Amino acid sequence: MTKTELYVVRHGKTMFNAIQRVQGWCDTPLTTDGTQRIHALGRGLRDHDFVAAYSSDSGRAIETTRIILSELENGPQIPYHLDKRIREWCFGSLEGGYDAEMWGVIPRVLDFNSYDEMIANQTSFEDICNGIYTADTANWAETYEKLSFRIRTGIEDIAHRVEKNGGGKVLVVSHGLTIALLLHLINEENNVRIDIDNGSVTRLTYENGTFTIHEIADRQYFQEGEKITE
Repeated sequence: MTKTELYVVRHGKTMFNAIQRVQGWCDTPLTTDGTQRIHALGRGLRDHDFVAAYSSDSGRAIETTRIILSELENGPQIPYHLDKRIREWCFGSLEGGYDAEMWGVIPRVLDFNSYDEMIANQTSFEDICNGIYTADTANWAETYEKLSFRIRTGIEDIAHRVEKNGGGKVLVVSHGLTIALLLHLINEENNVRIDIDNGSVTRLTYENGTFTIHEIADRQYFQEGEKITE
C-alpha cells in the first residue's frame, strides 16, 4: 500500500484578506494577486500525482482548488469532493468586521489588555475559541468541543478514505485558523502563533489512524511555480 500524504493548502488571498476583514463562514472571491499565486502553486505541484482532491464548501476554497487542478496535467481526472467540516472557524456576529476590531475585543473578553499580551501568555486555542463564542452576540459561533470535533473528524475521514483506497497523495484546501488548529490537535506544541500564509502547503502523512507532520505552511511550492513560465 502506498503511504497516504495530505497536502493541506490555505486558500488564495481574498478581498477580505487584502483589506483585513474577518472572514470565517462569510466569503469573498480571490484577488488578482491571490489568483496568480494559486496558479503558481498549481504549477509547483505538477510533479505530484494526486489521487483525490478535497476542499471546504466555501467559495474561496472551491475557487482555489479549481485553479490548482487546472494547472495539473491530470487535473480533470482527479476526483474532487467538498467537505464542510474543514471550513474556517465561524466568528458569528464578528464576521465581516475589521480584524483589528475582533482582536481588540477577544483579549478583553479573556481579561487581557491587548492582543500582544494575550499571545505572549500563550493563550490556548480553546480559550480563544471560548472568547469568540462569548463575544458573538448572534450565537452562531461554535464551542471548542464542536469546532475541534468537526475539524478532526473531517480530516481523519478524508485520510482514512484515501488510505482505504490504497493510499497516495491527496490535495486538501482549507483555511488558516482551521489548519493551525488541526496542527495543534495533532501535536499540542503547535499553537495559534503559527503563520499559515495564503497558498502555503502543510504536508502530513497518515498511517493506521495516526498523523505525522512533515512541513508546516511551506511556501516553496508556489515559489517554485513562480519560476515556471508557460
